[in-house]
Amino acid sequence: MERYADIRTVFTIHNIEYQGKYSMDLLEELFGLPGECYRVMQYDGCINLMKGAIVCADRVSTVSPRYAQEILTPTYSHGLWHILVANEGKLSGILNGIDYVYYDPLSDPVLSDHYSARSVASKCKNKLTLQRELALPESKDIPMLAIISRLVEHKGMDLVREIMENLVANNDVQLVVLGKGSPEYEDYFRYLEGKYHDKVRGMIMYDRDLARRIYAAADIFVMPSKSEPCGLSQMIASRYGAIPVVRETGGLYDSIKGYWENENGELCGNGFTFANYNAGELAERTGAAIALWRDVDRRRRLVRKIMNTDFSWGASAKNYIALYDELGE
Repeated sequence: MERYADIRTVFTIHNIEYQGKYSMDLLEELFGLPGECYRVMQYDGCINLMKGAIVCADRVSTVSPRYAQEILTPTYSHGLWHILVANEGKLSGILNGIDYVYYDPLSDPVLSDHYSARSVASKCKNKLTLQRELALPESKDIPMLAIISRLVEHKGMDLVREIMENLVANNDVQLVVLGKGSPEYEDYFRYLEGKYHDKVRGMIMYDRDLARRIYAAADIFVMPSKSEPCGLSQMIASRYGAIPVVRETGGLYDSIKGYWENENGELCGNGFTFANYNAGELAERTGAAIALWRDVDRRRRLVRKIMNTDFSWGASAKNYIALYDELGE
């Protein structure tokens, strides 16, 4: 063990919910660690690999600045907040990025029509293509809402279930859902599709190519997560020009800022956000996004702004390099 003593380490937490908990009698048998490691690894009556890593690492990072703050509280830390508070000086958050080569509406091979922030008017051709593919009424003037997600409560599906039928029933909109998850939510979207067959498609599956076609077709992307360490879907949606509606948590807070218009008529922010985990706020912000989308001039200006937001790995990589360089000083 002494030969590793001078090696400096960074431990990165993605989702603190998954901590690596095992029975203490597996410490040596499974992990090959001597009994003197018991004190470092033990937490709440069992081995906790994440706790041990936090204590032993020279730096601890996570995948967004906001999430780094949130996991210092009992609400978000899944029992580890005492350990994190004790090691707060090591902790930092660096927002993830997305692959700008793979996710590029100007060259994506699965899209029917390519476009960019400079040619955003061509985006609607992808909506017409997807409407045809899914046997939905073809119209560029109907706003298409999209959800691409694990269909679980953690992703805000309980809020979606509270508001979506009323929204679909009382508005000229379409809803396209792609994902798998809890049977109750899978069944809910099947129910919506059955009842509102000319407005809703619930595709209970994973399909990366179809996901990108939906991002390109969608006008509004709904992501009301209960918690979200970073989130990539809101970044991908932005890259493809879908207006994000998100809850202000974790990386969603860091990446999407609420839309507003200043006194000079300049559009500020890059999406629609709400603070409290509340179905009423989700409904109001989604309605506001739909209203803005119907204003063609504001829609085009906001979509261009959203598409020009930099979610590439450039800035994130520089922050990671700086973090690792600190350890060499």
